[in-house]
This record gives sequence, C-alpha cells and structure tokens, in this order.
Amino acid sequence: MVQGLQTLYREQGTTAVLASKPVRVAGCVIGIVGSLILYGLLQERIMTQPYGVEGERFQYSVFLVLNNRTISTLVAFVVLRLKGLATAPVAKIHEYCLVSLSNVVATTCQYEALKYVSFPVQTLGKCAKMIPVMIWGSIIMRRSYTAQKYLIAALVTGGCTAFLLGGEVISKHAKKSTDTSMYGVLLMLGYLGFDGFTSTFQDKLFKGYKMETYNQMLYVNLTSATVSLFGLVTSGALFPAISFVTRHPTSFMDMSLLSIAATTGQLIILYTIKEFGALLFATIMTTRQFLSILLSCVIFVHPLSLTQWAATCVIFGALYMEAFGKKGHSEPEAEKPAYEALKSTEEGTAASLALSELKGQATTTTSTK
Repeated sequence: MVQGLQTLYREQGTTAVLASKPVRVAGCVIGIVGSLILYGLLQERIMTQPYGVEGERFQYSVFLVLNNRTISTLVAFVVLRLKGLATAPVAKIHEYCLVSLSNVVATTCQYEALKYVSFPVQTLGKCAKMIPVMIWGSIIMRRSYTAQKYLIAALVTGGCTAFLLGGEVISKHAKKSTDTSMYGVLLMLGYLGFDGFTSTFQDKLFKGYKMETYNQMLYVNLTSATVSLFGLVTSGALFPAISFVTRHPTSFMDMSLLSIAATTGQLIILYTIKEFGALLFATIMTTRQFLSILLSCVIFVHPLSLTQWAATCVIFGALYMEAFGKKGHSEPEAEKPAYEALKSTEEGTAASLALSELKGQATTTTSTK
C-alpha cells in the first residue's frame, strides 16, 4: 500500500494521494477516534473534576446539552448555506420537538450518571443500547430480529451485568453507598431507554420525508437547544450555570472544546458512512469506545478488577463479531440494532441519518438493475 501511494505521488502529485482511499480511510479513523475520545475525556473532566482553588464542581448537565446543540445547529446551518441547500424545515416543527425532547433527556441522563458511576461503567452501559433499540423496534416499527442478533444482545447484556457485579462501579467523587450506585444505574437505564426510543422514533417519524441530511441535523439540534434552554430557565439553573463559567473560565473552554469535538465527530461520521459504509463505521466506533475506557482508566485512575476486564472483552468481542459478521453481505435496516449500540446521543443523529440515506441509495440502485 505504501509503495502504491509513493507511485501515485510521483505520477499525480500530493492531491491525488490525499484523495486516495487509504488516506481518506485513515483520516476518518483518526478523525472519529480522536474527536470522540476527546469528547469522552472532556465529558468526564467537566462532570467529575473540581474547578478553581475552592474545588467547585459543575452541576448543570442541561447547560452542556444546550452548548452542544447550539454549536451543532450553527454548523449545520453554515453547511446548508455553503452548499446552497434549503434551510426551511421539511417536517412539522412539533415532530422535531418529539425527537429532541427524548434526545435531551437521554443526554442529560448520560451526563448526570457520571456523578454516580465511573466513566467505564457509563461507556459500557451504552453498549447495552441494542436491547432497548430492539424492544422499541419491535413495538414501534414491528421489526423482527434473527437469532444471531438475540445472541449478540445476550452476550452484551451478560457482559454488562458481569462488569457491574465484578468490581467497583461508583464514581470516585460520589458517596460510597448502595443508593449512590443504584441511582447511577437508574440514570443509565433512563439514558438507554430514551436514547433507544430517540433512534427508533426518528427513523419512523422522518421516513416519509425526502430530507437533506443537514436539514434534519439543523432542526433536530435547534429544537433540542430550545428544549434545553426552556428546561434551564424553568428550573432556575440558567443563571447559576452562567455564573459558574464566569467564575471559572477554564470550564467554558472545556465546554467549548466538548461541543466542537461532538460536532466534528458528527460531521466525520456522516462522511465515513456515506463514503465507506456502515462496516467501517461500526469497527471504528467499537475501537473508539474501547480506547476511551483504557484512557479513562489511565488518566482518571479507574482500577478495574480481572472480572471487569473479562466482561469488557466479552462485550467488545460481541460487537466486533456483529460488525464483521456483516462483511460480504447486506442486511435489512430492521436487523441492525448493534450499530445503535455504537452511537451515543451526540453522534447518534448523524449516524442514523447517514445510515438511512445509505439504505435509500442501496434501494435505488437495486431497483434500477
């Protein structure tokens, strides 16, 4: 491959090398892994580490959601304008609001959970997302799944259960009690339920619309930002959150980087799935989650027991098996719940949109043969 790139460089120059598939794939891998690992580390930094000499901790999860959705809205609007595409809403605003409300609740649960459980627990908990996705898919979309899907789901669920029972799961900064761990687990269950519903309901809601990817990204994020702002105002948390970032400018820098990392990840995910398909995306995301856990254990000192490491290997082994089991043949969209396990609430919208568009392109190609 290296020799091929060298030959390409001699014959056609730097532009041709940069446009070659190996270089673009490498760029996608570095972009997704880098941006989303940074997102995960900043998420843990903001929600668990003290700021200032007085050791004050940030308490306003919805404010983070507001920041993330505002940045994503601005980026989607700019992309639409640069591409000369329509910026008017395609679906009804209340339809966007239904998806956004569920998305905001899921993201808030995700951030709040870090106050009570460690980052490795939160990340592995996301892998169990295929369970609620399959449940909601059966209820809302009337989908059916193969025996292999149920096996993968059972392995992931068993691995998550073994991880929870095999060692310490409570955040180092939370009070050590059964109530604390239970509250953290309940928040993760809330995240799984609402995020699984968001993905499934989004597929159903926008199925009948012919919609540009960035148009949906614009209005889902815009309505999510509006819902977040409404929640902050009505709960009286908006001005305390602003006061916190005023007292601790470093926290505002962390939040800005968090939002930029999340939005960058969304854009690279869109490009990756459109250009190279869902298999590469699934492989990259599985690797990214595993690396996020390793880095969190090193940087924030989360010691894991042997049982927990074994459970982690079972979970990611099952996800890799699911991803590479698709190689060489195509599966209907109804049978892809494991891809949902690889998406968090930040990149989930982008991935769902790209996968839907990819499916539509495949259907069009098949019908013209």
